[in-house]
Amino acid sequence: MSGAPMRLGFVVNDVATEKNNYTTIRLARVALNQGHQVALIGLADFIYDANGTVRARAHVPRGDRYADDDALLAEIQGEGADVERIDVEALDVLMLRSDPAEEVVDRPWAPNSALLFAQLVTRRGVIVLNDPTHLTDASNKTYFQHFPEDVRPVTCITRDADEIKSFINAHDGRGVIKPLQGSGGQGVFVVNGDGGANLNQMIDAVIRDGYAIVQEYLPRAAEGDLRLLTLNGRPLRVDGRYACFRRYNDSGDARSNISAGGKIEIAEPDADALRLAEIVAPKLIRDGMYFAGLDIVGDKLMEVNVDTPGGVNMAEELTGVDFSSHVIADLERKVRLRNQYGGTLRNVELAML
Repeated sequence: MSGAPMRLGFVVNDVATEKNNYTTIRLARVALNQGHQVALIGLADFIYDANGTVRARAHVPRGDRYADDDALLAEIQGEGADVERIDVEALDVLMLRSDPAEEVVDRPWAPNSALLFAQLVTRRGVIVLNDPTHLTDASNKTYFQHFPEDVRPVTCITRDADEIKSFINAHDGRGVIKPLQGSGGQGVFVVNGDGGANLNQMIDAVIRDGYAIVQEYLPRAAEGDLRLLTLNGRPLRVDGRYACFRRYNDSGDARSNISAGGKIEIAEPDADALRLAEIVAPKLIRDGMYFAGLDIVGDKLMEVNVDTPGGVNMAEELTGVDFSSHVIADLERKVRLRNQYGGTLRNVELAML
């Protein structure tokens, strides 16, 4: 640790549902082991106090050294976990790490409510990452359509079954159908030219919960996709190695998401991937999307994950590079800049400096 201890908060869906392969737990453990203070806050745990202060019921780890992610997780999810009423406005950094797709059915109110609290604390000088104002705009996959057309597959967004069929027919009976709000490969269907009999069922399954995204099928998707992590709008790179890996599925399931049974292998971003990263950088920077995950197939982006990009732990295990410490050091640098400029820098500026 190069400076004073930071006070870090991590907003998650629910501490009880965090897992040992989540990037949030890895970042929290590394920060704790470096002497920083950490609090984990669930989406439902914020409090706007009568005196106008934003507080929260937070899980606060007691230890200052954790051997691995499992040890930290066991403590904060155990019966004796310390839950404290904290002043969120006293934090240095608040990292927003919740997945809105997990809340669509049971708690649709939760993600936006937490973003509103996060917007309030930026007024007190807390550095909130990713920028909560723009994250509100990015709460579903229509955000992706604001990136240059050159990087995106041909896409239609609709709830009309006939429109979906027309799109599929126009693309030789092939395409991908998925929910507008979703992640982790849930509700994703690949129409491969011989799925006509099941097409109605696929469409019904997706539009039942809202709008559907229909995209052209990219043949290289059969090889899986690349996950490339970005920091401050640029590919995350430490000691010459990128935080990047290939996700694939050899079970016949078209989804390569880890949560859908996908596997990973080490990969370097090729010229196409680096070109895509360069093209999306200006928008990520303008929007304060400090930490993002680019999902790439060939020369196209399938998705830009700005809510809860994961994979730092996987990239570390594949490469042996300590990306987490690089992220924590970068947060220390931002806190120094905030202090040096006496609160005159806006959150969206601090997010990407």
